[in-house]
Amino acid sequence: MKLLLSLSLLSQSSFREPTSKYWLQAQETHNFIVENLLTRYNSYRVNTTDQTNTAYEWYSASQIYADAAMIEAGDTRYVPYMNNSYAWMNNMWDMSSSIGGYYSTANIDGTGSVGDKYADDNSLTGVVYLNAYDVSTGTERVNYLNSAKACANWLIYSDQWDSIYGGGFWWSTAKESKPTQTNGLALQLFLRLYQLTGEPLYRDCAYSVRDWLMKEMFDTTTGLYIWKIDGPGVGIKHTEKFTYDNAIMIEAFLLYAQIIGDYSYITKAQALGTKMNTILWNNVYRVYLFNSISKRINPAWCGWASQAMILLYLADGNTAWLDYAQQNIDYMNLKLRNSTNNGYYAFCDIDGSGVDTRHEGVDQAWMQRVQVLLSNYR
Repeated sequence: MKLLLSLSLLSQSSFREPTSKYWLQAQETHNFIVENLLTRYNSYRVNTTDQTNTAYEWYSASQIYADAAMIEAGDTRYVPYMNNSYAWMNNMWDMSSSIGGYYSTANIDGTGSVGDKYADDNSLTGVVYLNAYDVSTGTERVNYLNSAKACANWLIYSDQWDSIYGGGFWWSTAKESKPTQTNGLALQLFLRLYQLTGEPLYRDCAYSVRDWLMKEMFDTTTGLYIWKIDGPGVGIKHTEKFTYDNAIMIEAFLLYAQIIGDYSYITKAQALGTKMNTILWNNVYRVYLFNSISKRINPAWCGWASQAMILLYLADGNTAWLDYAQQNIDYMNLKLRNSTNNGYYAFCDIDGSGVDTRHEGVDQAWMQRVQVLLSNYR
């Protein structure tokens, strides 16, 4: 049985000439980003329409994630984009706090960092930095690891985890809900840091998050993870199933198997993938649904599943996972890609109607990333 090394999906491959259409489309997507979203400050606009002077943390982190995939595929032209964006992210870090944490929003020039701090954003950013660490050397490599540790440090000491509902990280400092995706991303970050540092604190945090997710968020009836639990004093469980929640949990379980050495988690990840492909996959249009009660499609949220399916392929060699990943991406290119400028629209109905024509930065980043990942195999 093959087993992935990390969420850095291309670490064992060498750069190939751009014969794959997905590699070419990833480059075209990046060109759109540079022309329409990248600013002279090395930040990224939220979108091209109504939020052109604002940057979001998780949008920016997702773009670093996408560029790290290009570098890992062997194209060093993307190194300056990744490192310059990382340097700009310092503007969003809370320098007034001893434990820091990224604010969710800033102006594109780096001023005005405001808003709640989000545990999922900070966790994702930490995971992204570890992917950047994997493709970096020297001082930059050290900096990426230290920044990932800082993200984890904020999670651990920010009171985002408490005993309400038996544990779990709150979505944000507003403490309105405890979602699966927030905790799944934290689990990924703790696992990767334990792998790199051997520090028991990260392992123990990973165990706590794993246990809470499996006890409180796993729906035994459907075999998928639910959306969230509402805030203090409410306690309502929202049992909708989101594609990205379950994709994140597949990624986390595969990491758990490799890092902790419990290979039963490969089976758990495979079972999740099978249930996703039963409940969250539309067989007519061959695409993942945003969630179990919606017929809307989004490049980032639905595209996340393609990354998870590629990871499953790397774990067990079953090319059926790649088929799902590819068909999902093909749908985005057919229904949501602007053929004039190669940017991606934000949403559409499952039949391709009802298009939301905003070009959101996070959607471009994720389409760039999943296409370069797929290009190594298709």
